[in-house]
Amino acid sequence: MKKPFLLIGFLTLTVACQSATPTPIPREASTPTPTLPPTPVPATTTPTDTPLPTPPPLYFSDEFDAPPAFWQFFQTGGTDSPLSAFENGALRIDISSPDTWYLGIHNAHTYSNIFIRGKISASPSGSVGLVCRYNEAQGWYEFNIASDGTYSALFGQWLAPGIAKYIPLATDASNGLNPGNINSEIGLSCQDNFMILYVNETLLRRLDVTKYGLAEGSIGVTAASFIETPMTVFFDWVKVSQE
Repeated sequence: MKKPFLLIGFLTLTVACQSATPTPIPREASTPTPTLPPTPVPATTTPTDTPLPTPPPLYFSDEFDAPPAFWQFFQTGGTDSPLSAFENGALRIDISSPDTWYLGIHNAHTYSNIFIRGKISASPSGSVGLVCRYNEAQGWYEFNIASDGTYSALFGQWLAPGIAKYIPLATDASNGLNPGNINSEIGLSCQDNFMILYVNETLLRRLDVTKYGLAEGSIGVTAASFIETPMTVFFDWVKVSQE
C-alpha cells in the first residue's frame, strides 16, 4: 500500500516597497491554515479462491470415507426424494417411496473400456447396481441385482429432467443370488461393444450392446425401490480398474 504524502502549506510573506526610506509596516499576526490529513485509501484484499478438490487417479478405489466431491445424484420416478450420505465408511441411500430409481454418478473421469466392482448390501426389497458409460445426452448402461434373486441389464436414457426410460437388455435368475437377501460383490465390465456381468467374481453373462452405440462416459451406482418401502442400501466400496 502506498504511503500517504502530506502537503505542507507555506505562509507567503508580503513586503511593501517604497521609493523613499522604507517605513516598516506592521503586519498582523496571521493564523496558519490547518492542514487536513489525507483521506485514507482502503487497503485492497486479493480474494482467495477456494481450491478445487483434486480428482482421484483414473483408476481408483472409493471407500466413502471422504466428502463426496465428485458424486452427483439423480432421481427418476417416485414421489419422495431419496437421501444419500457418506457415513461410517459407506455410501448409504434411503428410499422412502415405491417405484423410485436413484443414480449416483462419479463425474471426475470418463471411460471407454472399464471394469467397476462394488460391495453392496440392502434391505430385502428393491435392486442395486452399477453404471458404466453414463452420458447425459446419449444414455448409460446399468447392471442390477434384485431382492427376488434375479439380475438385469438395462439401457437408460433421459427424456427430460427427472424422467428416464429404460430398455431391458437381459433379465434372468442366478444361483449366486439369494432371494430376500442382497449382500454381494458385483462387477460390470464395459469392453468395446460388450457388457460383461459378474456376481461374487463369477461370470453371469456377456451381452452385445453394439446397437446402442455408447462409446464412453462416467461410472456410477444405482438403487431402486419396489412396492415395499422403505429401502436402505449400503455401498461399502466401489473400485474402478482396467480389468
